[in-house]
Amino acid sequence: MEQIFYIVDVFAESKYAGNQLSVVRHAGNLTELEMQQIAIEMNYSETTFILSDEARDGGFDVRIFTPQEEVPFAGHPTLGTAHVIRRELLGGVSSTVTLNLKAGKVPVTFARREDGKEEAVMRQLPPEFGSTFSRAELAEILQIDESNIDDRYPIQEVSTGLAAMIVPLKTLDAVKTCRVHWEKYMKLVRKTNAKPILVFAPQTIRPENDLHVRVFVDYLGIPEDPATGSANGCLAGYLVKHRYFDQPSINVRVEQGFAVARPSLLRLQAEEEGDEIRIWVGGRVIDIARGVLVD
Repeated sequence: MEQIFYIVDVFAESKYAGNQLSVVRHAGNLTELEMQQIAIEMNYSETTFILSDEARDGGFDVRIFTPQEEVPFAGHPTLGTAHVIRRELLGGVSSTVTLNLKAGKVPVTFARREDGKEEAVMRQLPPEFGSTFSRAELAEILQIDESNIDDRYPIQEVSTGLAAMIVPLKTLDAVKTCRVHWEKYMKLVRKTNAKPILVFAPQTIRPENDLHVRVFVDYLGIPEDPATGSANGCLAGYLVKHRYFDQPSINVRVEQGFAVARPSLLRLQAEEEGDEIRIWVGGRVIDIARGVLVD
């Protein structure tokens, strides 16, 4: 059976914005090595593989590969793949698509926004909060002055299936200034679960948004991610846990990708319920192209 592939932009308000994704269908007969080689050839941040057109155990089996390795979960691949499954396998009529990922089951829902545009939203796994780090260490890695880091909140490792290090900065200018020092970065991430570093500030380029974010993922071979649902899901949990907005819940618009000319918009919702923080991450998915892999 032909391996059909689709290219979509995720967290994109317009074409050729957001984060690109390639989705390969009928992938059940591909070996792990072939999936890895295709991901390298595609050279996107991730490539996903739908193993079968048939649902199993209430969801569709999907695997996610970066050009370097397979990962158990990632945000924009989950939304983009659910979009393709809904359109190509379910005729565009289902309001919910569940993906069976290595990290677990992740449901994705589809709904119309107030402006009439369709948005995909995923419920992420509850966040786990890990180690904290010193301002001095991260200031050296990001090549900024330590005074640019907001000392009211910790620098902390957070995971909703894929860990990220969350670094609160004071200003938009501080976010724009960040540049990763490769050697110091590698020294740190070799001993942590968190490979991406997410920096954010409460000032934005577009006034209708709430936070400006950059995510550095040099360890995965991508200097900067234009839009990442997994890291922003970690951020959502962090914002609630540390009462960044002085509330046990959030509903915010996050802009990302401006530094790499891929202006993206992510919508984050999270709320504390008992000992658990529930998180949703959403955004638009726009179709770009489709084709067939050749032997």
